[in-house]
Amino acid sequence: MASTILAETSASISELKRNPMGTVAAGDGFPVAILNHNEPAFYCVPAPAFEALMNRLEDLELNRIADSRIGEPVIPVEIDAL
Repeated sequence: MASTILAETSASISELKRNPMGTVAAGDGFPVAILNHNEPAFYCVPAPAFEALMNRLEDLELNRIADSRIGEPVIPVEIDAL
């Protein structure tokens, strides 16, 4: 069965076990596809890339919420009342 590998770099589980940090470094800051029998088993994502992904997802969710509120009545508030 053919699978799409969503990373430019891939490594086997054996390579990951042998040298975990080297495998992560091979991705040069991007995810590394970890293969089991030449099929993607999971993606090894460096912390900065994962944090950026989570921030982007949060931004998308906040934009969705803001878009859903377009057209709702505006309630005026005095800054001193806060």
